[in-house]
Amino acid sequence: MNSNLPSLDLHGMDREITRILVKEFIRDHYKMGHEKVVIIHGIGTGILKKTVREVLEREKLVKSFYLDFFNIGTTIVTLKKNN
Repeated sequence: MNSNLPSLDLHGMDREITRILVKEFIRDHYKMGHEKVVIIHGIGTGILKKTVREVLEREKLVKSFYLDFFNIGTTIVTLKKNN
């Protein structure tokens, strides 16, 4: 379902690198006019998932986001329209 969407894989990253990469990824794809993107944080201990959520909640370019129903190790992000 989401395989055609741009994606960012955060496996092996720490919290600080995750914050930077997610912000850059969101801003880059907003500029390109993409409506949806996928962030792969994995399941693990939940640290990266929590970090991704914190960044997305503060990011003004994000319209909404949710965990993928079929793969809770990924978050689907809807970006605001690029005028």
